[in-house]
Amino acid sequence: MTPSKMIVEECIVVEGRGDTAAVKQAVDADTIETVGSSVPAHVIAQIKLAASRRGVIILTDPDYPGERIRRIISEAVPACKHAFISKQEAKAARGKGNGVEHARIDAIREALASVRAPVGRAQQNNGLSTQDIRAAGLLAGPDARERRALVGDRLNIGYANGKQFLKRLQMFRIGHEEFHEAVAEVLQQEEEHS
Repeated sequence: MTPSKMIVEECIVVEGRGDTAAVKQAVDADTIETVGSSVPAHVIAQIKLAASRRGVIILTDPDYPGERIRRIISEAVPACKHAFISKQEAKAARGKGNGVEHARIDAIREALASVRAPVGRAQQNNGLSTQDIRAAGLLAGPDARERRALVGDRLNIGYANGKQFLKRLQMFRIGHEEFHEAVAEVLQQEEEHS
């Protein structure tokens, strides 16, 4: 007997047909394709309808166009949940391509099982500041970008530049303890590999 697929009730927003095919291999779900990084008005209307009826999870590629799409949709439909696949998980096995359509089925399932929901602006103050991110070595220095990506993966908020990283920490209400635990895990991993 084959195990049943994970069922996702929300509609999953992806970038294109290849992403839809990969998601449908991983889980039983419906998708909405943005068909490009401009996200046309009729697609925003579909996403708004889906959000009001079933809920929406945004699962875009971990690159600039994918982040741009995520930002456009989040501004138009703030109630969307977010799932992230790391750049490493999104790399194609054969070295060509980088995105959801190239991710392992397990990576897609894990991303969808670790969905983050945003909180309202009034509730976003988690106490973390730019100084906390800088003190953790995530803003400046030779390894800041890579370290920020690793911490983002651990927290299931994906990679972002310093300013966006702080916004995501606040948007998903990640507190000091959770943040510092993730940083400590990354630093310990760095020590073990050096």
